Amino acid sequence: MIRIAKGDRAYCEGFIQSLKDRVSENDRRVEDSVAAILKDVRENGDAAVRAYSMKFDGWVPDSLEISKEEIDRITADCDPAFLAAMERAAENIRAFHARQKQQSRIDPMPSGVIMGQRVRGLHRVGVYVPGGTAAYPSSVLMNVIPAKIAEVGEIVMVTPPGRTGKPDKNILAAAKIAGVDRVFLIGGAQAVAALAFGTESVPKVDKVVGPGNIFVATAKKLLYGTIDIDMIAGPSEILVLADSTAKPEFLAADLMSQAEHDRMASAILITTDEALAKATAQEIERQMATLSRREIIRESIDNFGAIIVCENIDEAVDFANELAPEHLEVCCANPLEYIGRLDNAGSVFLGNYSPEPLGDYYAGPNHVLPTSGTARFFSPLSVDDFIKKSSFIYYTEAELLKAADDIIRIAETEELTAHANSIAVRKKK
Repeated sequence: MIRIAKGDRAYCEGFIQSLKDRVSENDRRVEDSVAAILKDVRENGDAAVRAYSMKFDGWVPDSLEISKEEIDRITADCDPAFLAAMERAAENIRAFHARQKQQSRIDPMPSGVIMGQRVRGLHRVGVYVPGGTAAYPSSVLMNVIPAKIAEVGEIVMVTPPGRTGKPDKNILAAAKIAGVDRVFLIGGAQAVAALAFGTESVPKVDKVVGPGNIFVATAKKLLYGTIDIDMIAGPSEILVLADSTAKPEFLAADLMSQAEHDRMASAILITTDEALAKATAQEIERQMATLSRREIIRESIDNFGAIIVCENIDEAVDFANELAPEHLEVCCANPLEYIGRLDNAGSVFLGNYSPEPLGDYYAGPNHVLPTSGTARFFSPLSVDDFIKKSSFIYYTEAELLKAADDIIRIAETEELTAHANSIAVRKKK
């Protein structure tokens, strides 16, 4: 059964550290293995990608790229009700992210000086989508739609084959709905390498986004700098902040909705009500027996789950801010009164009828969120992640001469005489 503990500061600090420790261990063997794959793909292109696909997936397609005709044929077999639900979810995601879009600007001044900023989408972006037993069509929508709104030039999706050697039909359907331009049936570190370096078949991209296993995450980490990446995602996590008005059956269901992701996932309830804590623990046991991934849930709950009883709501809020969880639910009588105090969270769900899966699939905000306490300084995936900005400056001769002495003085103080000279030659003229 999930542990119930008194939430004094010493306990909370120790528990937070234990969660950080679970993801801080660096597996050198994985890094070495991935580095070898990256080097091979960089040097040998498609041949290396095909060899690793056979080694790890047990299957290699005749063509790495899935044609639009093949996508249409495969997705024709999708459940129409599922497609309709995905279309409605996509509408919500587009509506939310459309409001994030930035515009280029020009700032003319009466003096004749012109400054401004140009905003444009990246040239080409790669999206990694897990396949097989971890096939998440919703991730396609969340990663691709913001890129489309940012006006990325081309979106290339990679996804590994399932156990039958075929692509997941629902992932391909999501790719059509979201507007993916090209799809390749490859996965693992070799797919990330192909996107980063380019091969005979796979085009080189500027950025790779999307979730994956430890080999995919490590490949992204090692390739950062060659390409941009979204983030290095750790195990999923949820923190639920609840008072006596919360419903134990809701709390238990929401905690397990994240625990089922991964044996390393963490699910935590923090409350001021000891009776609610005990009732929720019992409800977890009752509901868990009915769930298909109960073995994963059990291991996650036993190792990284907890119900913490605090003296007051201020302690609970402090704990939430220190943990900086990926998902934070506020199941309190007046949830909106806490939004200004909860500074560190990937996404916040307010009230008893805003459960975390609403954000995972449907509401509109992105479900690609910072984990492992990085919500202290990282943000959810957004349109901003798919743009680049350039500033521009135009000065007249008169305005440059006004500023010349100041610029020369600063440059000479920094002992950069060539900088100073660049201004001085214009001043003399």
